[in-house]
This record gives sequence, C-alpha cells and structure tokens, in this order.
Amino acid sequence: MNPGDIPATSERPDKSVGLSAAEAATRLARVGPNRIVEDRKSPLRKFAGYFWGPIPWMIEAAAVLSGLARHWEDFAIVMAMLLINAGVGFFQEFKADNAIQALKKRLALRARVLRDGAWGDIEADSVVPGDIVMVRLGNIVPADLELFGEGFASVDESALTGESLPVSKQEGDALYSGSIVRTGEMRGFVTATGAQTYFGRTAQLVQKAGTRSHFQKAVLRIGNFLILVTCVLVAIVLMVSLFRKEPLIDALMFALILTVAAIPVALPAVLSVTMAVGASTLAHLKAIVSRLVSIEELAGIDVLCSDKTGTLTQNKLTAGEPYLGGAKDAAELYLWAALASRSDDGDPIDSAILAAVGERGDCRLLHFQPFDPVHKRTLAEFERDGERWSAVKGAPQVVLDLAKPDDEARSVVEHQVTKLAEGGYRTLGVGRRREDGPWEFLGLITMFDPPREDAAETIRTAASMGLQIRMITGDHIAIAREIADKLSLAGPVVAADQVFTPDGKLGDAARLDEAVVFAQVFPEHKYAIVEELQRRGHIVGMTGDGVNDAPALKQADVGVAVSGATDAARAAADLVLTAPGLNVITRAVEEARRIFERMTSYSVFRISETIRVLLFMSASILFFGFYPVTAVMIVLLAILNDVPIMMIAYDNARVDERPVRWNMSRVLTLSSVLGVMGVFSSFGAFWIARDYLQLPEQTVQTVVFLKLLVAGHLTIFLTRNRGAIWQRPWPSWRLVAATETTQLIGTLAAVYGWFVEPIGWGLAAAVWGYALAWLLVNNVVKVGVLRMLEQGTDVQARHLDRVARPLRD
Repeated sequence: MNPGDIPATSERPDKSVGLSAAEAATRLARVGPNRIVEDRKSPLRKFAGYFWGPIPWMIEAAAVLSGLARHWEDFAIVMAMLLINAGVGFFQEFKADNAIQALKKRLALRARVLRDGAWGDIEADSVVPGDIVMVRLGNIVPADLELFGEGFASVDESALTGESLPVSKQEGDALYSGSIVRTGEMRGFVTATGAQTYFGRTAQLVQKAGTRSHFQKAVLRIGNFLILVTCVLVAIVLMVSLFRKEPLIDALMFALILTVAAIPVALPAVLSVTMAVGASTLAHLKAIVSRLVSIEELAGIDVLCSDKTGTLTQNKLTAGEPYLGGAKDAAELYLWAALASRSDDGDPIDSAILAAVGERGDCRLLHFQPFDPVHKRTLAEFERDGERWSAVKGAPQVVLDLAKPDDEARSVVEHQVTKLAEGGYRTLGVGRRREDGPWEFLGLITMFDPPREDAAETIRTAASMGLQIRMITGDHIAIAREIADKLSLAGPVVAADQVFTPDGKLGDAARLDEAVVFAQVFPEHKYAIVEELQRRGHIVGMTGDGVNDAPALKQADVGVAVSGATDAARAAADLVLTAPGLNVITRAVEEARRIFERMTSYSVFRISETIRVLLFMSASILFFGFYPVTAVMIVLLAILNDVPIMMIAYDNARVDERPVRWNMSRVLTLSSVLGVMGVFSSFGAFWIARDYLQLPEQTVQTVVFLKLLVAGHLTIFLTRNRGAIWQRPWPSWRLVAATETTQLIGTLAAVYGWFVEPIGWGLAAAVWGYALAWLLVNNVVKVGVLRMLEQGTDVQARHLDRVARPLRD
C-alpha cells in the first residue's frame, strides 16, 4: 500500500473495532509519521553562504593580500566589512525562513481514534491510513478522511480551498486535513497522512517554491563586471611590472591596492541598509517586511495576482438583498429567518442572519432542529404572544415543498433562485406557520461574501501604476464573476479546468495571458499560474490569506499576506499587512519605487567611482611608472566614500509611474561614461600638480587623494536624479550633511597631514575649485547620455510595437 492510497476494503478494519495497536504500529513504520518532513539547512550553513559569491570573493582576496603583505590595519577593515555584509543579510533572511514551521503548527495536536475496539486520544502524528477517526465541533481534522455512517458535519475549508462558504459533509465525502469542523459530528477512515494529504502537498509546494531575486541577480552582475575589469587590469599591470623587472613584493603591493580600490566593499551593505530603512518606513504603514530584497521586487512587479476570499472580500458571510414572497418587507423576512437560527452553534449562516436582525422579540423556544444534509433545513418551534409558531429556513426547494405553492408561484421562485445563483449568491428559503396550520413561503434571503471596502479603489490605483490585476479563487465561477463585476475587474473569467489539464499541468497557455479572473482553482493551480507568469518575464506579486495561498505566496517575487491571514500565509509571505485594508499595497509599491531609485543611483555612483580609480591608477603606473596614491590613502577613500554614503537611504527620490527594473545596460553605460570622465579629470589634476606646479611626489599623491575624495563625493549628486543637479527632487539634508562632513574630514587630513603629506589650505582650495568645475562638465555629459539612452529605448519600443501590431489586429 502506497502512503497516499485509499486503503482497500480488505485492509480497512471493522467499523466497530478499528485497527489493532500492532497493525497501527506496522503501518506507521511503513508510511511514516503524520507530519510534514522538510529539508532545512542549518543556520551555520546559511551564514557561510553569505561568504560565497563574486563580491565576497573580491573582499576575501583583498583580505588575503593584506595578510600576505602584513598590512593588518587594512586586513581588519576589509574583514569587518565582510562580516557586516554577511550579518545584515543573514539576519534579515533568517527571520523569514519559517513557512514550513507555520504549516506544521496548523496541524491538529491530538486525534480521537478507534483502536482495539476502544476510543482514545492519541498524538496526531501517530495516525495512520486505515485508522477510524471521530471529528466533531471545533476539531481540526488530523488527516484526509473518507466519511461513513450517519450524521453530518459542516466544515470550514476556506483556508485550504478558498471556498468562502462552509461545506456540508456526509457519508462518502472526503474531509481534508487542516480543515475545521464548525458543526456536527462524524467518523471516517483515514485515507492519507503527512505529505500525502491535500494539506501536505500544499506544504511541499511551499518548500519547493522560491526564486532568486532580481536584486541578487543585479548585485551578481555588478560583481562579475567589476571582477572582470579588475582581473584584466591587474594582469596587465603585473605583466608590465615583471617585464620591467620590478620587485615582486612591489607588484603584489600594487595588486593589493588595486584590488582594495576595485572592491565595492560597502555595496551590499549600503543597498541592504537602504532597503532596511525602507522596511522601517513600510512598518509605519502597517506593512511588515520579512524578506528584505522583496522591497526591490515590489518596485518592479507588473502583475498582481490576488486571492479572493479574505483578501479582496471580507471572508464574512453577509445578508444581501432579499426576494419577498409572503413577507411584507425585508425586516419581517429576516426576523423569521432569525427565529429559525441559533447563535450558540457557531454556524456562519446563522451568525450572519442574526447580525442582520439584532433583537428577535419576546418568544420562548420549545424545540430546535439543527440543519442536516438529509432534511436540508433548520426548524424552530416557539411560543409567541400566547400562540405556538414554527419557523423554517433552508434549501429553497425544501421550504417550497412545505408551503406547497401553485405551479406558477413555484416557477417564479425557482427562476429567481437560478438567477441569484448565476450572480454568485447563495439563497435560503424562509417559511412560517401558526399552530398546525399550513406553511407560508415568506421569501428568499441571499448570502454573500462582500468585497473589502477599499478593494475596488486599490485595484484602480494599482492599474494606474501600471500593474495588471489577476483574481485567483477557489470559489465557483459564478461567484468569481459577480465579485469581479463589483470590483470593476473587466476581462475574461475562466475556470481552472479551462486552463489546466486533469493532472494539473498547464494546457491552454493563451487563456493564461487573456484571463483576468481564475476560478475553481486549487493551491497547485495558483502556484503554477504564478510560476508560468514568471517564466514569461513578469515580476509577479501575490496576495492571500489562507493555507491554500501559501505556495503561491512563497513562489511569487513578492508575496503579500493580508490582515488576518493564517500563520502559514504570513510565514510564506514577504510582506505582511497588520491592519485591515489593501490600500497599503499601492503605498508600499510607491515607497518601493522610491527605494529602488536610491539603490540605482548609488549603484551608478559606486561603479563609476570604481572604474575611475581603477583606470586612473593602472594608467598612472603603466604609462608614468608612478603610484598616484598610497595604500593608506586607498583605505581612507574606501571608508570616507562608502560608509557615510549610507545616508542615501534617506535621500529624496522620484517615483516612477510604471514598474521599474534593473536596466544594467543603462547602469553600466552611465557608470562607464562618468568613470572615464573621472579618469580624464584625475589625470588633469595629476598633470597640473606634477608637471605644471612641479610639486614633490608625496605632495602630488595628497593632491590626487583629495581630488579623488572631493570629486567622488560630488558624483553622488550627479547620479541621484535624471536631470541637472539643481533640479528636483533636491537632496535630503542627511545626505548633504553626511557627504560634506566626510569631505571636510578628508580636506582637514590633506591640509594638516593626517596619515598623508600636508598640502595647506591654498592647494586644498584649488582642488575644490577644480572638482566643482568638472562637476558642471560631468552634469552636461550625464544629461546627454541619459537622453541618448532614453531615445534608444523609445525607438526600440516603437519598433516592437510595429512588429506586434499585426499580431494584435
């Protein structure tokens, strides 16, 4: 017997005896415990992973060279930055890696099982296929069951399937693990346990899900680019040094200086701090970020998939507009429906009706018959104003059978029931009678799960920001269509079987592109939809609240768990909303795009500075045989350039109207141009100091150091916006204060000779004037390059539009 198979009749025990303890132990050894098995990496392995990759390799190489050259100050600084980068990333990721643990917590802790002819409570993980289990009001179902015997159960499966209404179960029906029994009591054979259950397959999808973020890919590409440039230049300089028969230690020393200069030591840290500050901002908006890189992903999502139940709707049954029969008005109809309801059963339909009525008046209950799937009605007998009355509510055809209207009247009511069902409403008939008189049909009450108050506005706002909205729900297609209409979601509505084959594989791919609403889906369908959209180049966001949403939330580039979500959904999500409402999602997207702009501007700054220093130093040694800066100066530049620039996390930034992505060709082109311009200006300062002013070698090195520092800091004001440096948005006071403070420290070091040869205030002022003049030149170059890149993008877009137009037509 395979773990997931329904036990054959011959393997099922006697219904009055159950399995023997010995047989249960044998099956437990064969199929394993009734729990989710996972493959978890140890925290130590996860932490070690942050020391593997292009940028960590560069930092580690610099540390090794520092140790070989016995430059222990450099070694300490480089190792500190390596550990800081790893620590920030590990801390943020460790907090979010617990989706499987939350799924485990949802499983029932105990189960009532029949073994050796006696009922007893056992640990849920000891339940095996073939066991006979009893479930009753309030129980979490411990395994997949096939029900048998008399009785019924009303079960809440909303967290598993997305169905907003409770589901009635009777003999022969399947009951899924993780669902909650709301009313009734039944017994069932266990058909699947652990990972083979419906719930377990959902957990396996969560474990399987996950993608590498575009942020990680961008940092990897930046690292690869800088490694390539560094290796080429170091190789060239080393070959020239050996050709010139220079001492090996000098060549290694240069390799150390060049490597330290090339490493964007603070790049991961600055980007992480930028996102961490953004996460703090989002927390004030009642959105908790559990995976730091998801902030960058949030800025780029162009498709937002949303679960319906509990996300776009309130997951709370509400009484809708009634259809009146014999009742004089809606108030009378709902009053009699309330008289046939009971509050202490916890039934969601009764709760919705009672909430709509409030007081039921003065009456004494004589008898109450709860709902069951055989009679399909609730019946109450009571005494009111000295008279004996009966009230009934239930399936419309059942109440009609009691009232026995004429054929024409019955036909009108049945037509109304069909019409309401097509609109996604669940209908209940209501009737009454006095003493033993005839039943009177009072009318139909409608039940539905209403949209959240801000859902429609959020969808409109998201669409205006360039997001395509897709609704994905386990509900019936009629209900999905009705909710889509209420939310103004225009477009095709398709059922899962129109898109997927019976074995769950994607069938009609064209439907996936066209559909706006997907109905009657299972968790694996939601997961597959998100995965396929990603495969087609979309950055996908997914919102949800239930266990059935967890795999898709984990797979999505940005998973958003709404307020009131299950533990499993919150653990699988990247963004957890802690307050009701969805409008925080669009505000979070806006903030994420602002953060993305800051990260892009810093990346351009860091790459351009690396190119400038690398090329300038290499060319100086190759063509002039001169070391333009010392090792100490390089370390000072690394500290003064990067650490205070973390204040870019607080800078003012523009917000794009459309989704944004890393455009590495734009980033590298602009960085390279600015870097080359920096090389020209650096050689200009070098020529003036060495050949025109005839300054001593050490003084020339200090002049070059100060020029690299001042001009480097000014570059951040070039890269932080897309227009001229004086155009909005203006820099924040924190960025200005941090930048000018480090420039002042570097100037004082150059003037008074802290770790370098002093040059005095006169030369320092000349360097400042020279750097400011080049700032204006670079500003003109930057604006021109960006215009050329934007024109090229527009031409490409127009070409693609011409190619695609015949296909659209």
